[in-house]
Amino acid sequence: MKKTVGLRFIVLVLIVTFCGCGSKVRGQDKPRVLISSDIGGTDPDDFQSMIHLLMYADQFEIEGLVASPFGDGRKSNFLDIIEDYEKDYAQLAKHASDLPKPAALRAVVKQGAIQAAPFQGYSTSTEGSDWIIKCAKKESDQPLWVLVWGGIEDLAQSLHDAPEIKENIRVYWIGGPNKKWSINAYSYIAANHGDLWMIETNATYRGWFMDEDSPEAFKAETYYDNFIQGRGVMGKDFINYYNGEIKMGDTPSLAYVMNGDPEDPTGESWGGSFEKIDRSSRSVFEGGSTKADTVAAYATIEWRFKGPKIMVPEDSTVFHIKIQGQVWPGYYLGEGIYGVKYSSKKAEHGKYKTSSEIPELNGLEGEYISTIPWPGKPSSDDYQLGSNWYSDRLAEGLFIKDQQGAKTIAKFREAFLGDWGDRWKWLEK
Repeated sequence: MKKTVGLRFIVLVLIVTFCGCGSKVRGQDKPRVLISSDIGGTDPDDFQSMIHLLMYADQFEIEGLVASPFGDGRKSNFLDIIEDYEKDYAQLAKHASDLPKPAALRAVVKQGAIQAAPFQGYSTSTEGSDWIIKCAKKESDQPLWVLVWGGIEDLAQSLHDAPEIKENIRVYWIGGPNKKWSINAYSYIAANHGDLWMIETNATYRGWFMDEDSPEAFKAETYYDNFIQGRGVMGKDFINYYNGEIKMGDTPSLAYVMNGDPEDPTGESWGGSFEKIDRSSRSVFEGGSTKADTVAAYATIEWRFKGPKIMVPEDSTVFHIKIQGQVWPGYYLGEGIYGVKYSSKKAEHGKYKTSSEIPELNGLEGEYISTIPWPGKPSSDDYQLGSNWYSDRLAEGLFIKDQQGAKTIAKFREAFLGDWGDRWKWLEK
């Protein structure tokens, strides 16, 4: 018995050492990737993207799977999909012998932040944020691709705790709605780490599932029946997310690293084509805003209100603001100043109303108009960015409806979904 236990311990150590972030990596051809995902949170499409990732796991060194905000998702959600993968592993490995063992994947699953960041944009370190730092600091000839599928809190925390990792990482973030939920963490990064290498896609990624011109076999509602149904345990599980309809809004980040030259965001790839931006739009309203105030969609909107000086720690939640039917926390910033941030995920005529036990902060109402394209007209409030920040292309011919840049992905729909369809055939029995 003692020999068996000892052998199991040695095997576990080897798994963590060679598949985690503790070892030196040199000369490997596979891209190093770390996924930060809100899997299990407010949108089930992360489960679809996770299944896709595992079916292509032979093409990457997967160094981390971090469960991040927003919503109820936990690292157990990663583990559930890895369990499906384990049941399909033997069949898949017949076609791709480099697929990682399920135990190796489990070893890199980490829990990130549970809550959204407060006004300052960071809080305390997590298992996930510490793991990002550890992986980023590993000696390697390659950068670490941090692919953010949800809230950006764990990355913000990592940059706060170890800003030196910036030179070792490349970030591809699915923004849009995720930016709305993570606006405090995002604004911290934009304000303090504008020299980060970053692809911020607020609209381009939607080309993955906006498929009006797609061939019939590759449309969202037909793909499952044509390529997935009856194939493996993962195929059986896939129907549980959007009833099998393809969304996978986070997968463009992985597809970007899979296809094309990832060091050139301006080139073409399955994950989109982008252009440099030198500023991130931001509008600060002292005392409120009205429908005469116009901001860019996806911009940081910051309202600041005056009230009494109170004896609570700075960054304490002391009021709430209801915007477009959703409620957000507002914070005490000190010296009688109160603040809250927001980001609209689309062009809209927005309205807000505050609520608080502090009379001066209760019942304040206002409006705003957000417009496309992003990043909108320059403002003195904008965050200034470095030379390696990229975002959605502005050319009108690349829009799908109001989603700028989306055609740079949609044009490859048949190619990337056809390639995936070939992999689903591996699970035929």
